[in-house]
Amino acid sequence: MTDPSEIAALKAAFQGAVRSGEALAALREHIDHLDTHTELPPAALDDLARVTAAHAIASAALRGLVNTMLARRTTT
Repeated sequence: MTDPSEIAALKAAFQGAVRSGEALAALREHIDHLDTHTELPPAALDDLARVTAAHAIASAALRGLVNTMLARRTTT
């Protein structure tokens, strides 16, 4: 039987990972056009640190939830 709260958690975790991925993708053009001979501005580095941390956390949360769901299904 499906657990509605588990499905709601999966949807929320998935959306969090997708949104953080979109935020990361939004930085692509800026990163692609960086001059290899200049320093990255501190504000840009702060943005990159914030977005990559958010994406890592969101992805890890989604992965953890999926692994928990898989483990529960293989033990029942």
